[in-house]
Parts: sequence; C-alpha cells; structure tokens
Amino acid sequence: MADSDVLVIIPARMAATRLPGKPLADIAGAPMIVHVLRRASEAEVGPVVVATDSGEIAAAVERAGGHAVMTRADHPSGSDRLYEALGHVDPGGRIRFVVNVQGDLPTLAPADVRSALALLADPAVAVATLAAEIRDPAQRDNPNVVKVVGSPVGPARLRALYFTRATAPYGEGPLYHHIGLYAYRRSALETFVRLPPSALERREKLEQLRLLEAGLRIDVALVDSVPLGVDTPEDLAAARAALSPR
Repeated sequence: MADSDVLVIIPARMAATRLPGKPLADIAGAPMIVHVLRRASEAEVGPVVVATDSGEIAAAVERAGGHAVMTRADHPSGSDRLYEALGHVDPGGRIRFVVNVQGDLPTLAPADVRSALALLADPAVAVATLAAEIRDPAQRDNPNVVKVVGSPVGPARLRALYFTRATAPYGEGPLYHHIGLYAYRRSALETFVRLPPSALERREKLEQLRLLEAGLRIDVALVDSVPLGVDTPEDLAAARAALSPR
C-alpha cells in the first residue's frame, strides 16, 4: 500500500469522564494531543489529522503545525467520529486504509502503527489491531484490561476470535492485552458504522465485537509493550514522568 492510500485519524474530545479536558493536559511542555500527533506522524504511513468537536483542541493542533477536522459532538463512538472525519478529508473515496489512533496514547511507539497497518496487506483481513502479552499477574483478572483471544496465524500475529474483559482463554499459556489502535479497510469502517450495536458488544462494552459478530476478520499484531493510556490523574503523572526531558 502507498502513503497516498492511507489516512491516520486521531479522535479527540474534551468530555472525558474521569479526566475532563485531557487532550490539552500539559505533558513536558506540550498538550497531550500534540504528543500523540507527533507519534502518529513519526510512523510515516500517511497524513495525520485530529478529529474533534472542540475548537480548543483544534487550535492546539493547528498551533503545533498539525491539521484538525471539526466533527459533530453527538457521536456514540470514536469510530463514528472517525468516519465523519474521513468523509470531510476524502469525500471522493481515494483513501483505502484508515488508521484510528486513540488521542490518549502519548507514549505510542510509531513502529506499532506500522505493525498494525502491515496486516492489511493480507486481502482476507478487514481490520487490524495490536496486543501485547500480559506480564503483570494483577492484570490477568482486571476487567479494565481487555484481552484478545486468538489463533496464531504467523510470527507475532493472531487472528482474533473474541475480545473480553474476562480472564481468557482458560488454561496454561499467555494472555494478551488488547491495545485500542485499529487499521481499517475503508469498506470495513463503512460496514461498522452502518451496523447497529451487537449483543456481545453491549454486554462486554467493546465495540470491536460488532465487527466479529458481523463476520469480519480482525488480525492482531503482537508488540512488545502496551503504550500508556491516560485516563486518570495518576496516568497523567506517569506520562509526565515518562516524557519529561532527562
């Protein structure tokens, strides 16, 4: 795939429940959303835009030299915001692959973006995502740590069979922590936003299950570590410590 076929979109909104205004939280002298923008740009897979309903976020992105797209405030999910932004940026349908980078991953490794996107070279794969092996025993039973259950289909690669907040699969062997970065074929994203929420999606509160229940294939690139997701003041302090100049 060529860079001209790929668009990276970072959905960002101010109304986070646990840490309101977090996209603009200062980390080492820059708003968090700017750190994420930089990491996504460093992946060098295609142009990067921030999709937001906030003029403040858009202004911060533009000041940093990035590009922001204004979207509606009433989207039920980040994927819906993603799809609206795609329509604004590329109404003609030239873009074939869309990468969704969460706006609260300031320590994301650019190489991990490339790892997810590379899985779409397989025409059987509709959506690609990431996971890392769980090393901390406390995370195995934590419902906030989403696990992916999958079958190995190659080196450091799984075909996803299920995503769950439960401790799964049962028995000896590794468990994998799902990382919420997605690379979509455009057709798969269009399918997603047109489908109603599915039964398992509602039960687990995991929107990617909508795709699996509809029969779309999701493959998973296994990476070395989970980027820090900033959801709480404690997470923000950890991000500041990780990204502060040494």
